[in-house]
Amino acid sequence: MGDISADMTILEQVSLAPLTAWRIGGPAQYLATVRSAQGLRRALEFAERHQLPVWVLGGGSNMLISDAGLAGLVIRMRDTHVDIVATSNGEAQVDVGAGAPMAKSVRQLVAAGWQGLEWAEGLPGTLGGAVYGNAGCYGGDMAGVVRRVLVWQAGHLEEWQTTQMGFAYRTSALKQRNMGHMQMGMHVADVGPLVVGATLAVLQADPQHLATAMANTAALRKSKTPQGSSCGSVFKNPPGESAGRLIEAAGLKGYRHGGAEVAEKHANYIVNVGGATSADVRAVVAHIQHRVAQYCGVLLEPEVQILGEAW
Repeated sequence: MGDISADMTILEQVSLAPLTAWRIGGPAQYLATVRSAQGLRRALEFAERHQLPVWVLGGGSNMLISDAGLAGLVIRMRDTHVDIVATSNGEAQVDVGAGAPMAKSVRQLVAAGWQGLEWAEGLPGTLGGAVYGNAGCYGGDMAGVVRRVLVWQAGHLEEWQTTQMGFAYRTSALKQRNMGHMQMGMHVADVGPLVVGATLAVLQADPQHLATAMANTAALRKSKTPQGSSCGSVFKNPPGESAGRLIEAAGLKGYRHGGAEVAEKHANYIVNVGGATSADVRAVVAHIQHRVAQYCGVLLEPEVQILGEAW
């Protein structure tokens, strides 16, 4: 059983590990590759016909998937369009699909001389996931550039203004509403709000200046990023503190369980050093939380979503 069209493709028993940054996770019972809002509608109709729970994968960069895989329909948003529309006074609006790769989109904008996302050089994942989690680093975040978000909600599309998004540190109103449902799958009627696309505001700037700034960001990111498969930062920074510093101070650099290891280069990274399972990562997360709480009384909160299991 499957379904293939220009808007959407559904395949059975697809390994999810290669689609995630950690390279961890079992198979999807069904994987829907969705390329438009109409494709999303058709994928959800498929799930409803077959009474399947629904999961949303995004770019797979900020999530951990169960070793057992995900029973039901896993949706992967792959609308990758990036359309730049100059307005006036050196400004432009950028309409992006939820599946547009973050790093590639940033480079496209910088090459065209548009400023606003250069801080995100090298950031993994998709624009949709970045909006959903209010991704940010090196002094910038999505809240600073997003103007409108096209959202799937209650079976139809809605346009949300920035004021409706509830952006805060590494979160949004969308993420807060979906957290419980996303972890163990959603009924079709409960799907949403999901990011389908967004409109970003950017400013005209000197491409050479932007390229230099982006190169500096790339060098800084490389200096801090461990080798190997990881999801980036695992824990949110507590107010006024660095999660990585606390983990290092607790003596946990190099701590390993199975194939999952706290990186020596940056303690807020957990690296798949070979054959790591979801259970390995969850064990390392629990150990870090316990030891840091013992060390300084702070309970670190993961910023990574887990699908199919609980922390």
